[in-house]
Amino acid sequence: MKKSLGAKGLLYPTPVLVVGTYDKAGRANAMTVAWGGIVCSQPPCVGISLRKATYTYENIVERKAFTVCISSEKYVKEVDYFGVASGKKVDKFAATGLTPVRSNCVDAPYIEEFPFVLECELLHTIEIGFHTQFIGEIKDVKAEESIVDEKGLVNVEKFQPMVYTPEIRKYYGIGRFLGHAFSMGKEI
Repeated sequence: MKKSLGAKGLLYPTPVLVVGTYDKAGRANAMTVAWGGIVCSQPPCVGISLRKATYTYENIVERKAFTVCISSEKYVKEVDYFGVASGKKVDKFAATGLTPVRSNCVDAPYIEEFPFVLECELLHTIEIGFHTQFIGEIKDVKAEESIVDEKGLVNVEKFQPMVYTPEIRKYYGIGRFLGHAFSMGKEI
């Protein structure tokens, strides 16, 4: 039997996304975002939801671009810092020692040390209650060669991305391999 938890913004697990932007002065900023994911395959688009009070919100509205970086487990402390510190008050890159890199296709930085990045041009802005969803068209996907296999696909075991559990506020690594999608179900 299932227990009702009420109407809540829960989805387990959620990806841990770090959004890169430039402010009006051209200073790089990054923010960890829990609410986000792929929203369309053609054109390829990602959606992220932010509160208007965030510095990143202002930056996306101003620059019409952002990046979405996914870190490996190695940088869990830095990723958490990007979510708890405000870019209005501190230079998060100086504080963490991580490196902002100017995208060659959108007006936003990504994080050199993080192995996976989506470079996005703002396509739509949707007001949804407490949050605003920014939908970015993915102009390029970049991945470290060390996590890409011989077929050009990302190897999750080499990547070691993190996931987040919203209500209990914990980060986890990806678990063990279970089977092949669009294949195992055919056995039924």
